[in-house]
Amino acid sequence: MTRTDPTTASDRPQEAPARWGAVLAMTVCAFALIASEFLPVSLLTPIADDLGVTEGMAGQGIAISGAFAVVTSLTIGSLTGRMDRKAVLLALTVVMAVSGALVALAPNYAVYLLGRALIGVVVGGFWSLSAATAMRLVPERLVPRALAILNGGNALASVLAAPLGSWLGSLVGWRGAFLCLVPIAAVALVWQWLSLPSLAAPPRSARPREVLGLLRRRPIALGMAAAGVFFLGQFTAFTYVRPFLETVPRADAPTVSLVLLAVGAAGLVGTALIGRFLDRGLFRTIVVIPALLAAVALALLPLGPSLLAVFVLLGLWGLLATAAPVGWWTWVARALPRDAEAGGGLMVAIIQLCIALGSTFGGALYDAAGHVGTFAASAGVLLLAAVLTAVAGRASQRG
Repeated sequence: MTRTDPTTASDRPQEAPARWGAVLAMTVCAFALIASEFLPVSLLTPIADDLGVTEGMAGQGIAISGAFAVVTSLTIGSLTGRMDRKAVLLALTVVMAVSGALVALAPNYAVYLLGRALIGVVVGGFWSLSAATAMRLVPERLVPRALAILNGGNALASVLAAPLGSWLGSLVGWRGAFLCLVPIAAVALVWQWLSLPSLAAPPRSARPREVLGLLRRRPIALGMAAAGVFFLGQFTAFTYVRPFLETVPRADAPTVSLVLLAVGAAGLVGTALIGRFLDRGLFRTIVVIPALLAAVALALLPLGPSLLAVFVLLGLWGLLATAAPVGWWTWVARALPRDAEAGGGLMVAIIQLCIALGSTFGGALYDAAGHVGTFAASAGVLLLAAVLTAVAGRASQRG
């Protein structure tokens, strides 16, 4: 998922040489971070079996990382306001490596949750600082290219994290899969240390009160609510895709990896295509997406035993769900052109909070009612998101 923290034009170098090595180093960090955040999605079953907990409890590892990301995204500006941004990014990268090692070596469920909490801190901190940092590494005319490269790490990890985690889990176990992320984090750490220049803190950072104050504007409050409900509905179901694949169509480990790879590949296609639809109608597009996802979730109930049908339906899910954040970030840029930094921080916090709530809600439902209750509830929440988005669109038109 793309998260931004814009900076003002005066903060960006105008004629200084581009530091592409630093941009690439941050891209590697972004790849490792997104892979770390969502790796449990494809490994819930072996994690649960090894730690002696239910799959729903194992899924709480995603919920707790989201909760800590929320707190960090709202406070990182005030906590690190005067610190050199290079030092902050290096510290966050170290914490990411520690998190991966803790999860991989966790002797019990509590240590597993501690490792997941640490990755949440990194998620909130890195995505609240990384885009703004990238904008200061290249001349203004090259900023779009720098951001495209940085977001490439995000997109690549979104495609590979689930299928690669499933494949590695079948080869070296879930612990080995998490350990594989530690050397990637180490490479990102050394590369950033060598390539990032000293980055003085911006003169003014948005504080939590200023970020939350945006919700006093009715169109913004409605839009943020709609975005949050969308991500809640999405992750109510998607967090538990692997146990669904294993128990309903009875897919083996290689097939699970193939299906998850197809979901990720479809997501890349969706991200590439959504721009032309947003140009034709922003709110129309982000209303249709959750409505279609609700239809997919409901279709999985009667068609779940058919592996071919599940393959097609989950591919459609990936196409739509991965593209949706592009639409919501476009809305932030248009709705808050003068408060984009605060708006970006607020969006990150809401998205992470709702990912956490969705994982928790979905886990409780999966343990109590299986995939039927989970997917049906996800469809209901997604339909609510479509309605809220339509209401937010009308409020935005009225100003």
